[in-house]
Amino acid sequence: MVTGFSEEAGSFRFQYMSNEREFAALIPELKKSTKPGGVYLGVGPEQNFSYIAALRPRIAFIFDIRRENMLEHLIYKALFEMSLNRVEFISRLFSRRTPAGLSDKSTVSALFQAFGRVPGDAQLFTQNLQAMKDHLMKDRRFFLSRQDQSDVDGIYRTFFDAGPGVAYFGGFYGGSYADLMMATDDDGQPRSYLASEDNFQFLREMERQNLIVPLVGNFAGTKAIRAAAGYLKEHQAIVTTFYTSNVEQYLFDQGDDWQRFYTNLATLPVDSYSTLIRSSHFAPGARLRRVPSNYVMLRCSIADLVKAFREGRIQNYYNAIQMSQE
Repeated sequence: MVTGFSEEAGSFRFQYMSNEREFAALIPELKKSTKPGGVYLGVGPEQNFSYIAALRPRIAFIFDIRRENMLEHLIYKALFEMSLNRVEFISRLFSRRTPAGLSDKSTVSALFQAFGRVPGDAQLFTQNLQAMKDHLMKDRRFFLSRQDQSDVDGIYRTFFDAGPGVAYFGGFYGGSYADLMMATDDDGQPRSYLASEDNFQFLREMERQNLIVPLVGNFAGTKAIRAAAGYLKEHQAIVTTFYTSNVEQYLFDQGDDWQRFYTNLATLPVDSYSTLIRSSHFAPGARLRRVPSNYVMLRCSIADLVKAFREGRIQNYYNAIQMSQE
């Protein structure tokens, strides 16, 4: 499916990780309204894992116009499958030797505080990189071109160079990877995919069963979303969640791309509970208002959004935001 459902890559600045530190606040309400065993759709890198771990779908598809994003997800796939627990996973992700005193029961804060004090190990990086590529290409039989392999090298080196301090554009801009993993909801409960061993093991099993499928796909394209929609209909599966980040904001700035996306959205099998998650610098209200924080995480009914689009009630980004709730 990674190859068969994907389309030609496009260009957009590549991000190694999310910068949506507010994701955790939305998870408690999503867990209340989302039935486990549905289908998760998303975009971007690691933030999808936190939503997947919380919502427990039966399969997940990740669409992104950048081929590098698909390759980063393959890196994660290998690391999940090769690591027995969170401690091994973090060690491999950043090529750090494991600090003493950590276990399956360690809190996420304890894990990242401990690994944050450990320097990168160049020999471990080289060993991990080769083992990871062998796992993907020999064990899992993914075809990676020379350019793909070069991109994998570069992505993995970014995590090694920056360590747990790796941030949005691969340096130290904004919140760090550790900050995201230690993020809590409004009640102080950690909500990231590494917040608990149970979260990690759920994701590891999904990866082992090839149930997290990263695709090269344009939201406004003609193939990826529609191919996934056809597959889901064949298997009588319902999309419960579609995380879109702030992609819609860019689509409204690109001619009729927003219309193409909503047309694609209308092909998905949904019900009255299916929810679209979006991040925005703006919140709904009598007028579009910019939020004082980095982002506000919003949710809305996919069925209602598609209905509004078909009736001509969506004409701009403001209309889309107005259909959301925090």
